[in-house]
Amino acid sequence: MTADGAKYPSTLSISESYRCINHLMAAFNLTPSDPSTFILMGIPGLESAHIWISIPFSTFYIISLLGNFMLLSVVRKEQTLHKPMYLLLCMLALTDIATPTFVVPKALGIFWFDLKGITLAGCLTQMFFLHMVSVMHSATLVTMAFDRYVAICNPLRYATILSNAQIAKLGLVCLIRAVLFILPLPLLMSQQSFCANHIIPHTQCEYIAVVKMACGDMTITRIYSLMLMFVVMGFDLTLIALSYGLIIRAVLRISSKKAHQKALNTCTAHICVMLTYYTPSIFSNLTYRFGQGIAPHVHIILADLYLLIPPMLNPIIYGVRTKELRDKVGKYTCCRR
Repeated sequence: MTADGAKYPSTLSISESYRCINHLMAAFNLTPSDPSTFILMGIPGLESAHIWISIPFSTFYIISLLGNFMLLSVVRKEQTLHKPMYLLLCMLALTDIATPTFVVPKALGIFWFDLKGITLAGCLTQMFFLHMVSVMHSATLVTMAFDRYVAICNPLRYATILSNAQIAKLGLVCLIRAVLFILPLPLLMSQQSFCANHIIPHTQCEYIAVVKMACGDMTITRIYSLMLMFVVMGFDLTLIALSYGLIIRAVLRISSKKAHQKALNTCTAHICVMLTYYTPSIFSNLTYRFGQGIAPHVHIILADLYLLIPPMLNPIIYGVRTKELRDKVGKYTCCRR
């Protein structure tokens, strides 16, 4: 959408694309050489549908906020839920609140008001917090897998190994780990020169989208990002797989059918949450790096859904699958009525 209200066609020639860029620069009172401001295009090729796309975006975001704030509120009010497992759920809820909050408001500004400008500092800040929270989320899932392993495989020592104080320390370690892993990325990017047009064909300053704009030598940055992806994903997924492998082995040795079922039920919700997080995350990363034949707007929509769907589903999954939490939420909502 240009400043005079005209819509761009979904398919543009090269000359038309340059005219569109010039229109955008004029609308934002920018010059192509302006080093401090970028333009987020939203979803190129689907500009005419931005308003319609904003409906599921805002709906998913509101549901995510309501569900996660409800979970935090119930755990805070109920003393019986002040246990390691529920404190970990609160950590997960905080990351689920933060993740879409770093993306959705800006995306809605693009969709509704054509507010596409973002400074270099703002772009790198969004990129840092977005990926930092993602690494924190992954570390929290690893900690939750370890929590279930201790609860099922070593129940007599559970209170000693995982007290509330220990969970707080683990949460701090997860945060420091996430900051140390992600901080080099914006620092490396801030040293780069960027191509003249400063157009980011995305709704967010996602790392790969920003890297594609850089004109300098990106070898070190690319190597670090690939190492980071394999270390974080590989290490975390290995620990999770190991924990649940040991859990399954322990469960199969339980002779009581009732205890067998109870142990499986406590893990089902965790497994569902991990699948909703890691599956779209891996798929989105692979399509970005190796799916050159996939249309750009598909990449962008997948990246956005990966940040929207898991935070919305997580409180629903735990609310349905965890009986103690479900009962407390039902009690809280009934009291409010």
